[in-house]
Amino acid sequence: MLQDADALPQLIGEYKPLDQWQIHLNQLFYGLRGDKLRSYYQTFASADFRLAHALAADYYERVTQREKTLGVRREASDERGSFSPRTPYSSPLMILELGPGNGNLAACFLSHLKALDRQKAIYPRVRYVMVDWDQPVLDGALAHPDLAAHRDRVETTCGSIEQVAGIADGSVDRIFCNELWNDLPTKLLAKHGGEVEEEYIRPNLSESHHAKIQDWSMFVRAFQEKDLATLKAFPPFLDELVWEKEYRKVEWKDVPYRKIVVEFLQSIDQEVLVPVNIGAYATLKEAKRLLAPDAIGFSAFDAGTQDLNVLNDPEKPCYGQFGGQYSFMINFALVEAVAKHLGMKQMTFESQREFVGRSLNTNVMTLMDVLATHPSAGPKLQSWEQDRLVLKTIKALNETFESPYRRRLEFPPGTNMPPEERETVGAILRALKENGIPDTVAYLTEEELTHAQKDIEDLGYEHESIQMALSAPPSVIEYCHFACK
Repeated sequence: MLQDADALPQLIGEYKPLDQWQIHLNQLFYGLRGDKLRSYYQTFASADFRLAHALAADYYERVTQREKTLGVRREASDERGSFSPRTPYSSPLMILELGPGNGNLAACFLSHLKALDRQKAIYPRVRYVMVDWDQPVLDGALAHPDLAAHRDRVETTCGSIEQVAGIADGSVDRIFCNELWNDLPTKLLAKHGGEVEEEYIRPNLSESHHAKIQDWSMFVRAFQEKDLATLKAFPPFLDELVWEKEYRKVEWKDVPYRKIVVEFLQSIDQEVLVPVNIGAYATLKEAKRLLAPDAIGFSAFDAGTQDLNVLNDPEKPCYGQFGGQYSFMINFALVEAVAKHLGMKQMTFESQREFVGRSLNTNVMTLMDVLATHPSAGPKLQSWEQDRLVLKTIKALNETFESPYRRRLEFPPGTNMPPEERETVGAILRALKENGIPDTVAYLTEEELTHAQKDIEDLGYEHESIQMALSAPPSVIEYCHFACK
C-alpha cells in the first residue's frame, strides 16, 4: 500500500487481480518495447549458445536411443511374423518453441543438431515451429541471421501459446520454452483466517510524469484500451507506474485446479503469499494435447524453487519488475502437482546449470558466477568499476575462448563512468572479437576456465574460489529445468 495518501499519484485504472493487470502490462510492454527487450533483461538464450547446444545434444541422444530401441522391437516383431509399416528415420519430428524471443535459441539448436547428426538421420526430418502471440516478435525471430541456413524447416504460428492453432493432437515430439513462464499470468494467493485471499493492484502514474502529459484524458483512455499507436505519442511511462495493493477474497471461478491449489496451501503458513502460475499450467495442459505418446517431451527453463521451506518464507521475492513489466518466480512444487494431475509422466526437476553441464558432459558456470568470485566484486566497487571489471574479464577469457558463432557483445557503459575511463572501456569493447564470449550471462565450461586461468588470475581472480563456485550447490531460488512426458 502507498504510505502517504496525500502524496497519491494520478490514478489510471481500477483494482483488478494481479494476473489481469499483468496481461495488460505485457501487451503494452511488448507493443512499446518489444524491439528493445535486451535493454531491460537478458535471457540465457538471447545471445549465448550453450543452453541451445545442451538441448540439441540431449535431443539427438534421446531420439537416437529411442529409434535404436524401436528398431530392436521391430526386429523381434518381424521374427514373429508380424508387420510394421513404420521404419526408422521415416517419421517427421515436430519441435515447438513457445515464446522464441529473438530466435537465437532456435538458430543455435538447429545448427548444433545438424552438426551432431552426421548420419543425417534426424535433422532432415525436423519441422521447427516458433509460437508467439505477437507477430512482430515472430518476424524478428525468423529474421535471425543464423536461421537463414535452416529456413526450409522453420515455421511460425501467431496466436495463443495456451491453445496452439493448426497443430494436430499427438503430433509433436519436443516442446520447450525458455524464460517464458515468468511472463505468463500468475496469481498471488495467501491464507487469511479461514479464507484464501489474492493480491489486487491498481495503477497510478507518478506525479512528476503526470505533469509531462498534456492531454490526460486521452492518455488514460489509451492506457486502458491498450491503444499502442496513441500511447507512442506520449513520453515513455512504463517505468513511472506506481502500484497500489490490497487483498480480497479469491474468485475461485478464475483459478484452475482449485482442489490442487487448496491442498498445496495447506502446507503454507497464514499470510504468506505464494505464486500460482496459472499461465504455466495452461501450457502444460496444451503440451498434454500436443505431445505424441512416445514423444521426447516438454521442457521449461525459468527462475523459481521447488523447496517448500523457501515457498513458506514470507520474505521471498515473488516477483520483480523490468522496464515496467512484472516477472514472477515459478512455484515448481505446485507446477509438479498440476502436471501430475494432468497425467504427465517421468517428471524431472534440476538446476538449469546441471542440465547444461550434463548434456555437454562438463561442469559449467555463468560469467556472472565467475565475476562474483573476484575479491573486489559487489558493493566494494562503484557501478562503473564493475562494468570495467566485466569487460576486462571478458577480454582475458577471450584469449582462449572460441565461440562457433559470431556475436557482437552488447554492453553500453554506465552513464556515471568518468570520461577518461569511458574511453578506456570503449576501446576494450571495440577490440573484443566477434567469436568471443557473447553475453554477460554466457555459460563457461570448466575446461575454458582452466585454459584462461593465467589470464584471469592476472586480474585478481583466485583459482580456488572459481573451483568452489563450480561445485557449489544451487541457490534457493535458481534458474531451473522442469521436464515431463
